[in-house]
Amino acid sequence: MTIPITYYLVLSAIVFLTGLVGVLIRRNIIAILLSVELMLNATNINFVAFSEHLRDLGGQVFVFFALTVAAAEVAVGLAIIIALHRAKDTIDVEQFTLLKW
Repeated sequence: MTIPITYYLVLSAIVFLTGLVGVLIRRNIIAILLSVELMLNATNINFVAFSEHLRDLGGQVFVFFALTVAAAEVAVGLAIIIALHRAKDTIDVEQFTLLKW
């Protein structure tokens, strides 16, 4: 008995939309970073689901590299957050105007 691919796609869509809503409505920069990670994990679910459906390991290999890049992204993101917190003493996104034109 196998699980249909539509179940994986629905799960991925729910996780992606949760991350998207989190990015759009949150002000806390750490919550935004976590929401971006949710969106990345939703795409990884799709890659693994289609990899299993097509009986090809290419999607799973891509997920391995995507998780490696995500770990590096979190390390850099947290370093930026710490630097911004030291400079402004807050992690509210609306308080940061350093990158505006």
